[in-house]
Amino acid sequence: MTSNTAQQDAAVTDKAILANSAYADGRHLAARQSIYQWQQPQYDLPGIVIEELAGASGIILDVGCGNGKFVNRLNRDRPDLQVVGVDISAGILADVPKPVLVADAQALPFGDGSADAVLALHMLYHVGDIEATIKELARILRPGGVLIASTNSDTDKQELDRLWARAAGDVLGLPEGPARVSLSSRFSLEKAPGYLGTAFEDIRVRELPGVIEVPDPAPIVAHLASYEAWADRCGVPFHETVSRAAEIVTEVIATEGVFEIACLGGILICRR
Repeated sequence: MTSNTAQQDAAVTDKAILANSAYADGRHLAARQSIYQWQQPQYDLPGIVIEELAGASGIILDVGCGNGKFVNRLNRDRPDLQVVGVDISAGILADVPKPVLVADAQALPFGDGSADAVLALHMLYHVGDIEATIKELARILRPGGVLIASTNSDTDKQELDRLWARAAGDVLGLPEGPARVSLSSRFSLEKAPGYLGTAFEDIRVRELPGVIEVPDPAPIVAHLASYEAWADRCGVPFHETVSRAAEIVTEVIATEGVFEIACLGGILICRR
């Protein structure tokens, strides 16, 4: 995983970009999720979350719920829970089962101790003030409640980082081009316990390592293209770089049969 410049970090947390471009609908998020179908071992992430919520009852808030992947599964497998999807983007909430709420994770319209559990799955790297947001999530949790957060490691998908840098270099006529924008680096698996420790004493980490072997260039190209919302922060012509990456990936798959990506994500289970 690459590290962002200050300008890139500002863009990754820009509320207008998040609500109106990056997550205006579920298309880009779905593209990033899709490559995991080729991961081994396979992880049932919604199933893991449901397992960790075995003792929960009452209200579950999925903050930054995106396209509702976890809301849908919770509604199916735990109909006894009252699940509320929360996101900063009204557009991406269009197909998420109600009740849903458009809200900023840094200022949630819920009373103290009003939720039995809070989910913050692959989203805390998008908030401007990570520590303040974690304290806000802790505020709305009842005593004994659980926060489940998730993110990726600093070592996650480095093959895609190298692919982008090579393609960008080819476009610019350089040995190596600028690094691609990273979403997870602000709140990576390595940094997350330190941030979460400002509000939670009991933090348990479940690492989820794997290898993704993709036999078709299209999902990898779609994954890279899903960063279009931050195209002007890449320091390289975005679409030309995606096209060059597609050529490289096609060559690799023709030779190797697959494009291999090492991945490492994780879930953090937090109690006060």
